[in-house]
Amino acid sequence: MARYNKVMQVSEPYQATLTFGPARREVAVGHVIDITPAQPFRFDSGAEIATLSLAYQTYGTLNAERSNAIFICHGLTGDQYIAGPHPVTGKPGWWEAIVGPGLVLDTERYFLIVSNVIGGCMGSTGPKSINPLTGHVYGRDFPVLTIADMVRAQVLLLDALGIDKLFCVIGGSMGGMLALEWAARYPERLVACAPICTAARHSAQNIAFHEIGRQAVMADPGWAGGDYITQGSFPAKGLAVARMTAHVTYLSEMGLQDKFGRRLQDKQQPSYGFEVDFQVESYLRHQGMTFVERFDPNSYLYITRAMDYFDLAEGQKLADIFRDTPVRFCVVSFSSDWLFPTSESRHIVRALNAVAANVSFTEVETDKGHDAFLLDVPAFHATLKGFLDGVATARGLR
Repeated sequence: MARYNKVMQVSEPYQATLTFGPARREVAVGHVIDITPAQPFRFDSGAEIATLSLAYQTYGTLNAERSNAIFICHGLTGDQYIAGPHPVTGKPGWWEAIVGPGLVLDTERYFLIVSNVIGGCMGSTGPKSINPLTGHVYGRDFPVLTIADMVRAQVLLLDALGIDKLFCVIGGSMGGMLALEWAARYPERLVACAPICTAARHSAQNIAFHEIGRQAVMADPGWAGGDYITQGSFPAKGLAVARMTAHVTYLSEMGLQDKFGRRLQDKQQPSYGFEVDFQVESYLRHQGMTFVERFDPNSYLYITRAMDYFDLAEGQKLADIFRDTPVRFCVVSFSSDWLFPTSESRHIVRALNAVAANVSFTEVETDKGHDAFLLDVPAFHATLKGFLDGVATARGLR
C-alpha cells in the first residue's frame, strides 16, 4: 500500500446493484469501494460526508514500479465504462475505439483507471445514494459539489489503490476540467496531463445552456422537488429535453447539415403538424429518450452545476496556477467545437507558455464539433498517441 493509505479505511471492492430510468430497472455495475478518510470528506460548500463510495473500472495491468497508471476523467454524462459492453445500455464503452492492446490507450503498456465522479449515478456517492444519517435517498439533500470536490475524491481512490504517482491524467470536456484541476492542485502526483476540448473556466454561454437544461428537469412535475425516487415518479420529459438541448451544443452546424440537412423522416412531404417531420428532430428525440434510461435527473443537475462553478484561477492569473509545474501537457481542441472553442484551449496554452511549462498544442480540423473527442477522428488519435509515446520514451516506460 502507498504511504497515503495509512489514514484511511478502505473496503474490499464489491458489485453494486443500482436502478435506472422510469421503469426502475436494476443493473449490476462494476467495482465499488467504500473509503472512510481519517477526517470526513469536506466539500467546498462546507458540507461533510464520513464515507464515500467510488465506482471504477481498470483496464490493463499495473507494473511492478506502479509507474504506468493513466487516470481517465469522463465527461458530463460519461462514466467509468470506456471499453467493453456498458452494463446499462449494452453499447460499447465511450472510448472503445482507442482502448486495447496496441491502440492509443495501449492496455499492454498502460494501466487505465476510470472512476465515476462523485455526484454521478453509476455507483459513486451521489444524489441517488442512501444517506446513512437518514436511511433515505439523498436527493436534493446531497451537498452541492465542485470539480475540485470530484478530484479530491479521485485522489482518495488513487490512495486506496496504492498509487502514489500517475503517468498521465486525460480527460475531454468536463473530463478536461478534472484533468486541469489534477495538474493545478496535485502536480507532484502526475507526470503528464492531456486536457481535451475544455476550458479553465466555464463560460457564460455554457452556464446559460446548463440552466436551460436544469429548468427543463425541474419544471417537469415528475421531478417532485427532487424527491422523485421516494415519490415513485420520474421527470422523463424534462430530462429528455435537457439532453436534446445539450446534444445540439455537442455538434457543429456543418456536421448537422451534412448528416441531416432538411431531409424528412420516413415521409415524402411535411405533415403540417408538430410530430416528427425532419430527420434531425427524430435524432434528437431518440437521444433524449435513450438518455433517460441511463442517467439520474438529480445527478444531471448537480454535475452541470459543478461545471458552472469551475474557475481554475478564481481571480488569479491562470499562469500563476501553473508556475514551476513539473507536469508535461498536451492540449487539444477541435476546429468546429463551439461549446469549448479553440480560443479556450489557446488561453490555457498561453498561460502555460508564460511560465515556460512543457506544453504542446494541436487544433484538430474536423466538422464533428465538440463530440469529436468521442468519435473516429484519426488526427486526434494520432496526436494523443504521439504525446503518450513521447512521455513514455522519456520516462523509460516499456
